[in-house]
Amino acid sequence: MDRFDICPETALDWHRAGKGAVLATVIQTWGSAPRRIGSQLAISGAGEIEGSVSGGCVEGAVVVEALEALEDGTARELEFGVSDQDAFAVGLACGGTIRVLVEPVGRVMPEECLEQLVNLRANRVPAAYVVDLDSGRRRVERDGHDQAFRMDRSGFVADSRTFVAIHNPPLRLIVVGAVHIAQALVPMARIAGYDPTLIDPRDAFGSEGRFPGETILNDWPDEAVAQLGLDRRTALVLLTHDPKLDDPALEQALRADCFYIGALGSTRTHAKRVDRLTQAGFTDAQIARIHGPVGLDIGAAGPAEIAVSILAEMTRVLRRGA
Repeated sequence: MDRFDICPETALDWHRAGKGAVLATVIQTWGSAPRRIGSQLAISGAGEIEGSVSGGCVEGAVVVEALEALEDGTARELEFGVSDQDAFAVGLACGGTIRVLVEPVGRVMPEECLEQLVNLRANRVPAAYVVDLDSGRRRVERDGHDQAFRMDRSGFVADSRTFVAIHNPPLRLIVVGAVHIAQALVPMARIAGYDPTLIDPRDAFGSEGRFPGETILNDWPDEAVAQLGLDRRTALVLLTHDPKLDDPALEQALRADCFYIGALGSTRTHAKRVDRLTQAGFTDAQIARIHGPVGLDIGAAGPAEIAVSILAEMTRVLRRGA
């Protein structure tokens, strides 16, 4: 899952099991807050917890307030100052302030609202959970937040009393070509929060021995990409240098909404790629979505540095747009 981990799913399970459940969400921060807006903590009526709103600084106090809120069936807005000493304990140089919204499931947050959110997350559909802090109205929206979805925002205050939590599907990286660059790129991407999948029909390349513990599909790239699907939370990186492997997957990507498409090769190789795609009927605008040669121009030398340049470019596109 993404930064929300599995808090909504866990809270819904606890609620349905009759334990009672509360969701606590960071709705505003000032200074050097330990967790971003939108971070969540789920608390059961038995005191079980999942997630974090502060990295450990104020969790105990939030749990106490959550259990009291579950008892009286009301929402609470809490404000905590994180001291410099507590902030240092969780890796920050100085403290800050966080505001946390506490919502008992079923009594404040409607069960059907949480169920809708969980179902959308399971189906990789971006969703926004919108709370009017004055009226108490809560709803889940799929439309109207495209910029927040694309820029991977976790949440924001739309106005002084309306909070919007963004629930994006987990980031995915699909790599076509189990080559030496992929051996560096895949673990780096996993550390950065991506769920990577390797595609290579050549068993000698896409093997468990070369990529221990990774998901490897030894299928033709176009078939594998069609099976996996491409969406706006997916990056596709093509590393084979072989048009018969790269091009079919690339053509699917140009017809899809994946946020990043990168293709390995020199400027001359990319020019030939552009010619082939033009002849195949793709427009200049579609072809311009390809980052080729792949990666930021940092003077990379060797597989690991090339992988760094690719991941850096993916991050720039994710955060700032193409």
